[in-house]
Amino acid sequence: MSHEKDGDLGNGWLKTHYAGSGPFFLKDWKPNQSLILVTNQHYWNGVPKIKRVLIKNVTESATQQLLLQKGDVDIARNVTGDQLTALEGDKNVKMESASKATLWYLGFSMKNQYLAKPEVRKALKYLVDYDGLAKTLFKGVGKPHQTILPDGQLGASDDMPYTLDVAKAKELLKKAGLENGFSVTMDTTNKTETMELAQAIQSTWAKAGVKLEIKPADNKQTLTRYRARQHDIYIGQWGSDYQDPHSNAEGYATNADNSDDAKNKLLAWRNSWFVPELTKEVYAARDEKDNAKRVEMYKDIQKKVLDDGPYLIMFQQIETAAVKKSVDGFVVGPTFDLNLYHDVVKN
Repeated sequence: MSHEKDGDLGNGWLKTHYAGSGPFFLKDWKPNQSLILVTNQHYWNGVPKIKRVLIKNVTESATQQLLLQKGDVDIARNVTGDQLTALEGDKNVKMESASKATLWYLGFSMKNQYLAKPEVRKALKYLVDYDGLAKTLFKGVGKPHQTILPDGQLGASDDMPYTLDVAKAKELLKKAGLENGFSVTMDTTNKTETMELAQAIQSTWAKAGVKLEIKPADNKQTLTRYRARQHDIYIGQWGSDYQDPHSNAEGYATNADNSDDAKNKLLAWRNSWFVPELTKEVYAARDEKDNAKRVEMYKDIQKKVLDDGPYLIMFQQIETAAVKKSVDGFVVGPTFDLNLYHDVVKN
């Protein structure tokens, strides 16, 4: 409240500052560049041994590798397959990894005349080289996954019916009246791994006559367009906010009001997928007290989304951080906000 301005209760100040009770305080934040955390000397669960954490936004995976090997950083958190392979032979580096409740997916706007056709959506799911990508771009950083609940959550399904099958895709496109293919755009954040994945998809889609135009921009721009329903296709990640299946089920499968001013503006709404009955099923599963029944309800919800939903889910993230061997205590957690620095020490 000491930073209140014009009755905003300090909200303006909080956009770039911190007033929490965690192990670190936010000392400085430069959007898209860096943030600096300093130790909270009054933290209730033990004061961290390190005094400061500097986190840099480095979008190029190769640059992260270079900074780590030069000694300019201690941890590289977003290195991709090629860089991980190169770092595996470095005697000064070790790997810390964990499966995340985060999925790589494409969101298809049902406003698009082509993507609104169920045969088209299914055809595109047959035009991704899941196995090939798992061995290259996603080596060490992801595993094939096609349902809306990540492994490790209650009721998660391991059903993966889609493989790269160009003939099957062409058959489905012909059934949709698009034997000669069609053109479509994809909003793509300009990070290394996202651009490389988009280009791989562009290549395999072309085999069935689907012409994909990649529209690169920074994350803020692509996400803003997505949230405003101004996209054809959006490529990105969705991570659970908490380790209950409702977090993802609500995001992917609830939209009972498809109007532009709807209150629920999660993924189904963003992709204009109007599913009032499925929405009821999701909230019924949330409220069910019997875990065995919940599992079956979520299995059914996942199947319906997998069969008909406006999503092409490809991989579950495995975050593998490359860490200097002189650093101990860094924890890669199961969600995007549970990477922990509290116990980090440098030897």
